[in-house]
Amino acid sequence: MADYAARRARMVERQLRARGIDDERVLAAMGEVPREVFLPARRRHRAYADSALPIGEEQTISQPWIVAAICQALELRGGERVLEIGTGSGYSTCVLARLAAEVISVERYERLSAGAAEMLAGLGVENVELLVGDGSRGVPDRGPFEAIAVHATAPAPPPALLAQLADDGRMVVPIASRSVDTLTVLWRRDEGFEAASLGPCRFVPLIGEGGFANPF
Repeated sequence: MADYAARRARMVERQLRARGIDDERVLAAMGEVPREVFLPARRRHRAYADSALPIGEEQTISQPWIVAAICQALELRGGERVLEIGTGSGYSTCVLARLAAEVISVERYERLSAGAAEMLAGLGVENVELLVGDGSRGVPDRGPFEAIAVHATAPAPPPALLAQLADDGRMVVPIASRSVDTLTVLWRRDEGFEAASLGPCRFVPLIGEGGFANPF
């Protein structure tokens, strides 16, 4: 039987702490959440590889460093309401649930949302609500949110999500360019939005009203 706990501990030290993740709450959450259960059985041997992995519907589970970097940039202290766009397997949702008071997560694919719900329930996660729909629109009637995590590349920060960000709130979103996507954090300030780059990344496209057109 694979010693997933030992692999997870090595991942935290070698892939995260050694590469600049220093928020101890984020490191602890990443060390607690079993990434392997969010993967198809045939891929679980690669659960703690430093890479994204396919989960079906042409979607992926992000590499551990990306999940940790997003969580660290959101500066969560435990009392926030978080909006997540792109539930996927539910892995990052589970990590966020350990860092915030409430997580509302929107997924485009019903099958992925249902699978994530099953995994999260099995782990006893109760402070998460999963929705199916166009994540680029957010959830207007549930905002504002202190933090928003977007797990898909957009051509620009989706206006609907910016509108749902609370004062002094943080949003992390990959922004597309011709050469490489850029993981970007935005802060809502009195005078507008302040942005900073977290580095290059690669995500699936955000499909919807505030993202890219559906290619199908």
